[in-house]
Amino acid sequence: MSRHGSGEPPRSPDASMTLLTEVYRRPLDPGYAEAAARRAAGSEPRRSRRSTAGLVVLAIGLGLGATAATVALRQPATSVVEARELLESQIEQRSAEAEALQDDITTMTNEIATLQEDLLGDVGQPVRDQIEADAVAAGVMPVTGSGLRLVLTDAPSDDPDDVDPSLRVQDVDLQVVVNGLWAAGAEAIAVNGQRLTAMTAIRSAGDAVLVDLVALSSPYTVEAIGDPVGMQTELARASAGQHLATLRTTWGIGVQLTSQSKLELPGTGLVTMYSATVPTAPVTPVPEPEAVEGAPDEAGVAGSAGPTGRDDT
Repeated sequence: MSRHGSGEPPRSPDASMTLLTEVYRRPLDPGYAEAAARRAAGSEPRRSRRSTAGLVVLAIGLGLGATAATVALRQPATSVVEARELLESQIEQRSAEAEALQDDITTMTNEIATLQEDLLGDVGQPVRDQIEADAVAAGVMPVTGSGLRLVLTDAPSDDPDDVDPSLRVQDVDLQVVVNGLWAAGAEAIAVNGQRLTAMTAIRSAGDAVLVDLVALSSPYTVEAIGDPVGMQTELARASAGQHLATLRTTWGIGVQLTSQSKLELPGTGLVTMYSATVPTAPVTPVPEPEAVEGAPDEAGVAGSAGPTGRDDT
């Protein structure tokens, strides 16, 4: 027996959607609808000045509170400010110490030069000339002269945040160029103002290249003092010239080589002197050879071959 036959009223077709139907039919809350009707009829009581002033004061208070909260959130903590001030003071202190030490080095270098002049006198001019030549080769003294200037620039990239390492100038590129210039007859070389010596190391550190622990970035300016024509010719003939051509054509790295009538390269100042000694190898006693029947007793004939197995005769 169905539920309709039991005397119950029939269900509406949309009985299961009562809530949605009610929202559709009455989109406005009954309380808001009643207040709107009273306001339209003119029976709504007018807002007093006290209530209006209270709302204004409440709005101002909320605005001030939000502003104070925003300022408090943006203001760094006291510990962070103190740590930053401490680091800044340490940086300033260390910088002042480094400048003072550099001044001491300059003063001592001048004193050494004066003592050398007094010690050598006029008779020591050949020695003085040799010292100056060795100082130039060691990179201690600044030098001036004609030469070549080579500028290497990273290749352009569509995405600066994700650059292919092959599009950057790497440490091996600078090593090949510098070695090629030395082989071409360069007398002094500097990379971005950093003078190269026999102890200079060129290494990579992320996106930068370190030259004696000094971080350099693109563009890399390599300056070499020497015969410009001769160096350019020898560089083009050597493997360094082929390497530069590959960088330009294959990877799009900028290569600009120009001849300069005057280059000024800085010096490195005093260098640390190192000395080396040849270690003495321990002497291992050589056992006497056993007597062989029929062999001569005299040394240097039979059985006297050296370490290479060759006969002395």
